[in-house]
Amino acid sequence: MDQTEVTLSTAFSIIDLAGVLTNAILGGLAARAARLDIVGFIILAILSGLGGGMIRDTLLQRGTPVALEEPLYLIVAIAGAVIAFFIPFRRRMSHGVLILLDSFSLGCWAAVGAQKALAAGLGWLPAIVLGMITAIGGGMVRDVMLMKIPTVFGGNTLYATSAFVASVATVILSLMGFPLIGSLVAILTGAAVSLLARRFGWRLPTGDQSPRMTRWWSGLGRRFKHARGADHDTP
Repeated sequence: MDQTEVTLSTAFSIIDLAGVLTNAILGGLAARAARLDIVGFIILAILSGLGGGMIRDTLLQRGTPVALEEPLYLIVAIAGAVIAFFIPFRRRMSHGVLILLDSFSLGCWAAVGAQKALAAGLGWLPAIVLGMITAIGGGMVRDVMLMKIPTVFGGNTLYATSAFVASVATVILSLMGFPLIGSLVAILTGAAVSLLARRFGWRLPTGDQSPRMTRWWSGLGRRFKHARGADHDTP
């Protein structure tokens, strides 16, 4: 491994830990909104910051999840809970910093999940799925613990889609033999899609926001029924 690869690996590790801290703080802010005590802050911070990686490692069945083997991950997650407990983060600038760090860590986590799946011998599609789970799993678990529908299921700006784009970029470049470049591209594309979605309010359509498809499907059904009726009337 040359000096460039060492530098990139170190940068990815820093982004990874920054993502853990950011999402742990976001978990703590969710605990504040739900009026939980310090135990609730810590639990939600750990689930939010480390949940996706633990789900990934459990599905891969490759031993103890990394978040439990490396003490630094739990320490950073708990530190995020403590920060969120004592600092309300009401200023717009502080929220902007959290959003920025979260956007960059999204692609980093997607890349790590996809590459671990490929290293375990899985195909390109499971690798994309595990990349997405790594990136969005913690937030989903946090929302479920708060008895809420996970925000990645709709009603918010693109987030799961950002993880999907980052995972696809990682898989393509990793299979071409450029895993580090794939990780870098994943971080940049994941952050870009996420930040642009927030800036311009990009959202995926929900079931009741597809009138054209609904009208097309209804019209197709009526034509099908009319055609069947005509067949029955034919002697």
